[in-house]
Amino acid sequence: MNEQVHIAAAAHFEAAASVSALPAGHRAARLHGHSYLAKLRAKLPAGWAPFAGGEVDALRARIERCVAPLDYAHLNAILAQPTDENLARWVRARIEVPGIDSVGVQSTQHAGVDLDANDHAHVWRRYVFQSAHQLPNVPEGHKCGRMHGHGFEVILHADQDLGARDLSIDYDRLDALWAPLHAQLDHACLNDIPGLDNPTSEVISAWIWQRLAPQLPELSWVTVYETGSCGAHFDGSHYRIWKEMTLDSAVQLRRAPADDARRRIHGHTFTLRLHLHAPLDAVLGWTIDFGDVKELFTPVFQRIDHHPLHELPGLEDADCVSLARWIRAHTPLPQLDRIDLYQTRGCGAILSWGESGPALPI
Repeated sequence: MNEQVHIAAAAHFEAAASVSALPAGHRAARLHGHSYLAKLRAKLPAGWAPFAGGEVDALRARIERCVAPLDYAHLNAILAQPTDENLARWVRARIEVPGIDSVGVQSTQHAGVDLDANDHAHVWRRYVFQSAHQLPNVPEGHKCGRMHGHGFEVILHADQDLGARDLSIDYDRLDALWAPLHAQLDHACLNDIPGLDNPTSEVISAWIWQRLAPQLPELSWVTVYETGSCGAHFDGSHYRIWKEMTLDSAVQLRRAPADDARRRIHGHTFTLRLHLHAPLDAVLGWTIDFGDVKELFTPVFQRIDHHPLHELPGLEDADCVSLARWIRAHTPLPQLDRIDLYQTRGCGAILSWGESGPALPI
C-alpha cells in the first residue's frame, strides 16, 4: 500500500451541556460539564501551511480558533442537542480545512466519537480491570512466565452509519454489555478463566470479541492495554499491536521563516507509537513479543531520545512528518506499518503504509 500522511491536531474546551434526547432520568440529560477535546485528522495538500513542515502547528491553530466559541459556554445555546456527535458535526462544518478524514469529540478521557465526512461514527469507550496472569508458553526465564499482574485497560470500538441522528451508540449500552465481562476479569487470575489459559493481550482481546460481537453487531475492534505503553487490537480476524514511548528531544525547523521562533533550537516531549501487524503465533499466543519490539527498536530510540533531532544524518527537516519517515527508514521491524508521532497532545503526524487500524485515545 502506498504511504499515507495524515496531520492531526486537537484543542480543549470547557463547557456545560444537557442532552434532552437521552431517556428520562439519564444523568447526561441534566445540566453538567466536561473538559472536551476536539480532534481533527486530515490529508493536507502540499502548500497548505505557511511553510513545509509547519502543517501541525497550522492545523492546531485552526482548530483552536474553531472551538474558541465553545469554551466556557452553555452548549445548548449553540446546539439544541450537544451530543459528542453533534459537536463533531459543528466543528466539521466550520473548520474550513481541506482533506478532512475525521473530526472527533472526546467528552471524557474514557469515551469519544469520531465522524468521517459521510457521518459514519466510530464510538469508543474505555474500561479498566485489575488482574494477575502468567504466560505458560514463553521461553524459560522470560519475565512473563512468572505470575504477575497489570491494571489492564480495554477499549470497545463500535462503528455505525449515523445518518441525521443526534446519537449513535449510547455509552450506557456499552457499559451494560461490558459489566458481566468485568465481573469475570476484575480481581482475578486470568489463567483460571476458561479460554484464557494463555492470556496474552491478543488472546484477551479475542476472548472479549467472541463474547460481545453476538450482542453488539456494530463492534469493530477490541483493544487491550497490557500496560500504559503497549497493547493489542482484534477485529474478529486480524491482530495488531502497538508500542508507545516518549522522546525528550531538541528540534529546529530549517524551513521555517527567518523570523519564526521555530527556526531556533527548541524541544518537545514527543509521543511515538509504533503499530505492527502480524499473524498470531498459535503456541505463544502473541503476534510479536513486546520485549522483542523494544529490543529491536532500542538502537533507533537511542539515536533520537535526548538528542538534537535536526542533526540526524539524512533527515530532511525536524518536523513530525520528516521525523516519522526517518524512523520508518531506520527501524528493523518488517511488521511495522504505521507510525504516530505527536509533538504535543493530539498534535502530530500519522504515517501509514498498511491497514490503518483503530484510532486510540490521545
